Amino acid sequence: MFDAGTQGYTLHCQSHKPFMLRRELATVLGVAENEVRVIVPDVGGGFGMKGANFPEYALLLFTAKRLGLAVRWTATRSEAFLSDDQARDNDTCAALALDGEGRFLALRERTLANLGAWLSNFSPNSSTNNLGGLTGVYRIAAVHSAVTGVFTNTPPIGTYRGAGRPEATFAIERLIDLAAFETGRDKVALRRLNLIADGSFPADTGFVFKYDSGAFEQGMKTAAEVSDTAGFETRRLESQSRGRLRGLGFVNAIEQAGGGFEETAELHVDRDGGLTLAVGTISNGQGHETAYAKILDEVLGAPPGPLRLVQGDTVAVRHGVGTFGSRSMVAGGPASAMAAKRVVEKARLIAAHLLEVDKNAVEFGDGIFGIRGSNHCLTLKDIALAAYDIRELPPGMKPGLTERAVYVPEAPTFPNSVHLCEVEVDPATGETEILRYSVVDNVGRVVNPLLLEGQMHGGIMQGLGQALIEEICYDPRTGQLMTGSFMDYAMPRADTMPAPAMAENHVPSTVNPLGLKGAGEAGTVGALPVIVNAVIDALSVLGISRLDMPLSPARIWAAINDARTSGQDNNSKGDR
Repeated sequence: MFDAGTQGYTLHCQSHKPFMLRRELATVLGVAENEVRVIVPDVGGGFGMKGANFPEYALLLFTAKRLGLAVRWTATRSEAFLSDDQARDNDTCAALALDGEGRFLALRERTLANLGAWLSNFSPNSSTNNLGGLTGVYRIAAVHSAVTGVFTNTPPIGTYRGAGRPEATFAIERLIDLAAFETGRDKVALRRLNLIADGSFPADTGFVFKYDSGAFEQGMKTAAEVSDTAGFETRRLESQSRGRLRGLGFVNAIEQAGGGFEETAELHVDRDGGLTLAVGTISNGQGHETAYAKILDEVLGAPPGPLRLVQGDTVAVRHGVGTFGSRSMVAGGPASAMAAKRVVEKARLIAAHLLEVDKNAVEFGDGIFGIRGSNHCLTLKDIALAAYDIRELPPGMKPGLTERAVYVPEAPTFPNSVHLCEVEVDPATGETEILRYSVVDNVGRVVNPLLLEGQMHGGIMQGLGQALIEEICYDPRTGQLMTGSFMDYAMPRADTMPAPAMAENHVPSTVNPLGLKGAGEAGTVGALPVIVNAVIDALSVLGISRLDMPLSPARIWAAINDARTSGQDNNSKGDR
């Protein structure tokens, strides 16, 4: 809408970067930033795509001003398939060199990255921003990567859960399985041989990333126990007895999170003790209300009143960056903790004044300010009431109990995990069934275990979708979109896989004041390659070692029949 009185624009939309969106809209409309207000309600999952500035946003505001009316626009599903940013589309060729002992010597990677027909805000981001993940959790002496962006007939590529992280992990983890297959080595032992050793942190990979902490060896050990890899061969034989092919996928996943951008938080304590926290991050279903409350609880002890979380409004929140790249708790958490600590320090000064002692004599804990060695004390709620009465404050102190903080990360964090997946393939149909899935995650300190588990489950399912069934298809002759609705485009459902078994290998980050590493993309980073590794492991008995995603039933069935035909032809030639 457009307010003729204030000459201000207001846009209600789905976004997880409203401050960037406000800035770009102001530029497009030729007005000052404070003349544009972006409001983001609770809109559900974002996963990266909602971070872009779509052309319709500016057109809506322009139209609202011309008509003098509030304007609403909703895209249809078919419009979204035709025009919204797409996820990933890379053609990658990679090679891994090993010495006679199986140690990794060098890695070379070449990628043709589809950018779409035009550049979106982040078209080149996914194919270039996380290339450091190509080394994974391994020691590789020499690495060379080259990425070439190409324009095509498709919608633009945007950032989608992982945004380059799954692609990099896929490259190194598929290469390791291929190396094991071609050299006859055990794929798990080959990984263990080349791991960055526990106790060698901080570790510089020599290729972009520097890991502050980790316990990769312990993660692999725990994963083997959780998933019962020792019993896999027995389960494989049982599958064979039913005419099925069983495979085991193993992946070490690591991603970059939380670095590069600041985040803000402002904590306000009302006269009656109610708390209002305004943060620059945006909740897209991650449970920020619960996570931020936990962080404030740890600083304030017993919170004096209920918490109201303010987010997604560029007027109510003065500055922020947003939610993406597994950064919300990693950046927003420390900012909130800093603001809460500043509230405590101001409250300590007020408590000292009210108790008529030096501030150093006032102790704080569990929401209580008390004189050391005495039973004289005040609650944070008592102090909040006094904070708005200038007569109760120290000379020169301004009324109110509100503090703001900006946290600037000193370095990125690196969540990592071990994923194991067991699948069964039906050779008659090419259908894949996921039987077991296990994850051992290291996200640093865990704020809320239930939220973490939800993040991992959702991320795994999104990786599964790309690995097995999701694909945008175009007619090769006309360029016409052939998957323009959910009649033609498949997505995973709740019954597509069993609930993953979860285990922990948490090592707090040494570069984050709360020890946090992030978790939002970790599930997808590991799921995409581990499912492919599992399927190809199942097919390896037929000599199949390579297959492009998605591993649909039709594609798997064709590969099986090609392998059997090729084997029959070779046998016939041998007989002759």
